[in-house]
Amino acid sequence: MITHVATTDATVPGVKLVEPVHRALADRGLLPAEHYPDSGYPSAELIVGAQAAFGITLVTPLLTGTSRPYRENAGCQREAFTVDRDARRATCPQGATSRYRSPARQKGRDVIVVRFDQADCGPCPAGAACTNATRWGRQLTLRPRPLQELIDANHAAQEDRDWRAEYALRAGVEGTIRQAVAVTGSRRARYRGLAKTHLEHVYSAVALNLIRLDAWWNGQPLDRTRTSHLARLNLTLAA
Repeated sequence: MITHVATTDATVPGVKLVEPVHRALADRGLLPAEHYPDSGYPSAELIVGAQAAFGITLVTPLLTGTSRPYRENAGCQREAFTVDRDARRATCPQGATSRYRSPARQKGRDVIVVRFDQADCGPCPAGAACTNATRWGRQLTLRPRPLQELIDANHAAQEDRDWRAEYALRAGVEGTIRQAVAVTGSRRARYRGLAKTHLEHVYSAVALNLIRLDAWWNGQPLDRTRTSHLARLNLTLAA
């Protein structure tokens, strides 16, 4: 069921609405215990903030790195390194220890940059799969300890089959979005101005709720069963 409708300019990213939506639901006494946003929304700060401010657990995959070790799955991802916060150093899978560590700001976030020496990375047999750097060795970017621990725990949980089965509930949200587009034509606003467009969205949400309630009460599936092109071809050949 759709319990809240928010309308913004098209340039506003959806992640900016997570906190306002939670606040609006809190004002109406409708806060959920869990929220299943898609992978384009979450950050460690958002997960911590939702739990601290509203007691909501965000069940969502945090994106992993985009560097070459992640793209090629070469075994040199950050998670393969052992980080000793108390000793202020990291150890790579080959046993080398980092030589440099410094706090920094990247994209408006506090991070800790850990770097290995080129004297260790240059002759390393795994160096080519680990880093492209030629002037210095491998570099790791870490978040402050509480956020980094949350990120690591989330990444580990994402590999669990039970976690994936739980997150599959998100498919119901995607189905609602698809239904809104197919039934109410919500991809394009019929009116100008946020006020009128918001009213249109509210009417669309009411209509979708009635359709879904009717389907639930009558035991009817919301989507008709489809046969893929390949399945139809197989049936034709079999006939």
